[in-house]
Amino acid sequence: MSYLPRIQSAYSKAALSNDEIKRYGRHLIMPEVTMEGQKKLKAAKVLTIGTGGLGSPLLAYLTAAGVGKIGLVDYDTVDYSNLHRQIIHKTSSVGKPKIVSAVETMKELNPYVEVETYQIALRSDNALELFKDYDIIIDGTDNFPTRYLVNDACVLLDKPNVYGSIFRFDGMSTIFWGSRGPCYRCLYPEPPPPGMVPSCAEGGVLGVLPGVIGVIQAIEAVKLIIGQGDLLMGRLLMFDALKMKFKELKLRKDPKCPICGPNASIKALIDYDQFCGVSHAPKSEIVPEISAIDLKKMIDDKVDFDLIDVREKHEVEIAQLPNAKLIPLGELAQRMHELDSAREIVIACKNNDRSAKAWKQLHNSGFRKIRNLAGGIEAWSEDVDPSVPLY
Repeated sequence: MSYLPRIQSAYSKAALSNDEIKRYGRHLIMPEVTMEGQKKLKAAKVLTIGTGGLGSPLLAYLTAAGVGKIGLVDYDTVDYSNLHRQIIHKTSSVGKPKIVSAVETMKELNPYVEVETYQIALRSDNALELFKDYDIIIDGTDNFPTRYLVNDACVLLDKPNVYGSIFRFDGMSTIFWGSRGPCYRCLYPEPPPPGMVPSCAEGGVLGVLPGVIGVIQAIEAVKLIIGQGDLLMGRLLMFDALKMKFKELKLRKDPKCPICGPNASIKALIDYDQFCGVSHAPKSEIVPEISAIDLKKMIDDKVDFDLIDVREKHEVEIAQLPNAKLIPLGELAQRMHELDSAREIVIACKNNDRSAKAWKQLHNSGFRKIRNLAGGIEAWSEDVDPSVPLY
C-alpha cells in the first residue's frame, strides 16, 4: 500500500505499454515493486524545487524510474561553475535556462515521463498553488528563506517534503511531514543570523557529494510512492564524505512548533526573506560600490588607496587583483588595526557577497571612506582583465 492516498486510489488506472514493461523489467521482477509498484510510480506526481546539484541526480533517477509526472521549479541559467556537480546539464547548455537544459536530458532518459516546468521564483504568493496537485515535494534548494517556505507550504497542504542539503564534504537528508512527524521548523525553529552560514558559492562543495544526497532523496521518494521500506521520517541521515561515514540523528516533533504543533500559530505563508533577515536594507545601509572599470582607472591614475581582498588564501592562488592586501573575512575583526580609517579603502571578494559583509563590519567600527567592488573579481575578469580566471 502506498504511503500516499491519491496514488493508492489512482494507480490501478495506470497502464504500462510493452515498451514500458521492457524498460522497467528489473523493477517488475522485484517482489517489493512488481507491476503494482511500477503503476504507482506512473501514477505519481512529484515536484522538485531546484534543478541544480541535488536536483540533477534526483531528477535523472526519478525520470529513469518512471515517475509519471515531474514538475520543475527553477528560474536560474546554466553557468560553467555548475558543471562539476550539476550533471543533468552539459557544456552545450551553458547560458540556457536550467529548466530547458534539464528537460532535454530527462526526455532523452525517458520519453514516457510527463514533465511540467515552472520557470519562476518560488514565492509565498505562488507556492500553495504550485504544490497542491503534487503528491511529493522535493527540496533541492540552497537558501534558508526557500527552505522555510517549502516546509510551511508542505505542512499547510499536508505534503511530504523530501529534504536534502550539502556543503563542502557534508550532506544530510530526511523527510519532513508535519502531520506524521517533525517538520523543518521542529529541527530549525529559527534561521541562523544572515551571513552566519556560508553558501556553496562562498564555501564550495565537492562535486560528487550532491550525487550521494540527491540519490538518497530519490530513493525516499520512490519508497513513499510504492509504499515500501522504512522512511527517513523522524530520522536525519548525515553523511561525511571525508571520513566516508554515515550517522543518524533522531528527530522529534516539537510540541511548540508554530506550524505543525497542536497550537500552531502560522496559518498562512509569510514573508520568508524578512523572517530570515535577508530583506532589502534601508537606503541608509546600502553599500557604496565602485565598478571594476573605475577601480582600474584609480590604479592607472596612481590614486592613493588600499585595496583589501577578503577571500581565503587558497582562492588567491586561483585569481588575484593587482596590489591587493589579503585579509580573509574571518580574520577581519582581529586585523582591523592594520587598516587606516583616514585612507580610502576598496574591498573585494569573488562576487560581492563577502566584501559587502566586510564593508558592514568596517562601517560599524567607524570606517567611512570604504567602497565595495561591485561584482568582485568576477567583474574584474569580465570588464577589465579577461586573463583573470573565473571560478
